[in-house]
Formats: sequence, structure tokens, C-alpha cells
Amino acid sequence: MNMAELQAPPASMLDAVRAIADGPLRAAAEATDRGVYPRDVLKSLGAAGAYAAHIGPGLQAGDYMQAIRAMTEVSRVCGASGFMVWCQQVCGLYMQQSGNPALTGERLAAHSSGARLGATGMSNPMKAYAGIEKLLLRATPVAGGYRINGTLPWVSNLGPDHYAGVLAGVDDGSGAARELMFLLPCDAAGVELRDCPSFSAMEGTNTWALRCTDVFIGADAVLADPAQPYIARIRGAFILLQTGFGLGVAQGAIDSMWRVETQLGHVNGFLDDRPDTLQDELDALTARIAVLCATPFSSERQHLISVLDVRAHASELALRAAQSALLHAGARGYLLSSDVQRRVRESHFVAIVTPAIKHLRKEIARLSAPEMPA
Repeated sequence: MNMAELQAPPASMLDAVRAIADGPLRAAAEATDRGVYPRDVLKSLGAAGAYAAHIGPGLQAGDYMQAIRAMTEVSRVCGASGFMVWCQQVCGLYMQQSGNPALTGERLAAHSSGARLGATGMSNPMKAYAGIEKLLLRATPVAGGYRINGTLPWVSNLGPDHYAGVLAGVDDGSGAARELMFLLPCDAAGVELRDCPSFSAMEGTNTWALRCTDVFIGADAVLADPAQPYIARIRGAFILLQTGFGLGVAQGAIDSMWRVETQLGHVNGFLDDRPDTLQDELDALTARIAVLCATPFSSERQHLISVLDVRAHASELALRAAQSALLHAGARGYLLSSDVQRRVRESHFVAIVTPAIKHLRKEIARLSAPEMPA
């Protein structure tokens, strides 16, 4: 029994998620990679509790490690589906932490159970806060709310009856910088889902460009106004949750290495990054993440640096494990239909999705710099 198993919480929800992952999810994984959205599987994961573990009462945190473990179980079989689990989980985080009665209660319960599906459109705002991009959505105050205009180019887990947590810069004529975060329904007047260029993997994530033309947003859709204090509070939890995606892709790669050990172990023993070494590293990383999950909303600088570091480590480990799995499998891992080949491409996405490795390292360097005296 490895360290991760020793630290595992009560397994009823995880057993249900694992059964779905090893059954209908595994059967759908190749089709999901090629472009089929696994709606029924995602809904069944919600019914099993995969989207609810981290949602506590009121504004309190639930069990973030349990949520990450659920994402890991999904991602070890299908990285695309694991990423959509994160989209759903983090959208639930937005709704819970808004404190807006119109977005909590029955609406949050429907979301957390998978009865409703949602997304996160925060890639551009996260990069904007890091000085990498400019905000692409603009909000203009009008009677009763705001008018939203602009386009977000890459938003996953979308559909005509879905919604996404997004952020816009407010143009109120004051000249002061201020942002509005809100839940954008895909069926609202003025919202258009536009095709994105094809990915090299994970085509079934229902990733679209979100185009907004004079979309009205009222108080019932507001997550935070102003948004910055809210973003500061949830930022660590947002990034911490995402580690489950990388952990799962790495675990799936290690699993595939063990599957060829009987046949190829006599020659694979000469490769670097063997499965037992990678498993030890993965278990140690999982243990570090479990410690951070005890205080997901901590605003302490060192805590946030540690969160960024484990997220970067998960990306780097997924890349190494997936490449090593390909080398262990040999030619059979180079077939387009191979789960080993698919996992290599999934690991690339783990490393470039916001926050990408370069983004994480930039933020770690910024937060680690000595503070200037007042």
C-alpha cells in the first residue's frame, strides 16, 4: 500500500467515481479525445458526488483533498474528462464563495449534483492579473445591472444550456480600475458560442469561443463586485483544485508502465524514470497537496507559493511520466489509438493550461522577491 492509499479518506464516493472511471468513462475515452462530449458520464460523476466534496456550508471549505482525489481517479483514465471535472468543481467554488443567494441554495445544489453543468472562463483574467494579457470582456453599468461585450477565445465544458464563471473590466467613466465577476448563461440573449481551431487532443471538452454582444447581467448573476478581493480569496483554492488533473494523468501513465512490465521489464529496466520511482514522487507530491488542502483559502504568501509550486510540480511530473510511459511501451505506444499516446498529448495540456508552467514560475518569482521597505 502506497502513501496516497494510507492517507485516503472514507471511500464511498471515491469507489463510485472509480467504478464510473473504469467502466463507461474508459469506454468513452478515445471518443472523448476525438471530439465526443461525454455528457452522460459527467452527469453520472455528479450524481456520485465528484463535484460536491469541496463545497462546505456557507462560505466554509469542504474536503478539498476528496475533490482532488475524485478528479485524479477520472484523469488517470481520461484527461479530458478530468479537466471537465475541474471546470465543474471550480465553477461550484465560484458560486459558493459568491455568497449570492441567487447562486447558492438550489442552484448550487443542482450544479454540485451534476444536474446542471458549468464552466470557468478565467484563463484571460488570470493572465491579466499576472500582466500577461489585457482583459477581453468589458462591462458597462446600465439600469439594473451591466452590459457585457467582448470575446473569450477558449472556454471548456460549454453547451447551449451551460454557464460559465467569467470576469469583465468595468467601464464606469471613473477611470478607476475595477472588475466584475459573474455567471454567464450560454442561452442569454447576445451570447454566441463560436468554433475554436482543432486541438491535438481533448477535442471532446466542448471548448468554444464565447462572444458577448450587449449581454445583460443582473444582480442575480453577480459573483463578485468588485472582483479583486474575491479573486484574492479563492485564487489558491482555484489552483489547488487543478492539481488533480496532473496527478491523474501521471498516475495513468505509471499504471500503463506497470502493464508492460512482465513483457518488457528486462529491457525497460535500462530507462530513466521507472514506475516505482515515479510512484514514490507522485505519492510525496500528493501528501504535500493534502497538507495544503487543510487551508485552501489561506492568503498567507508562503502558502500561495507552495500552492503554485505543487501545481507546477504536477505539470512537470505528468510530462515526465507520460513520456516515460511512451518509452516503456515502445511502438505500441505510438499508435494513435493507444492510451499511452493519448496521455502524452494530455500531459502537454496539463502543462500549458492556465496557469501554465511559465505563468506559475513567473508568479512564484514575483511572490518570492524580497519586499521593498516602506
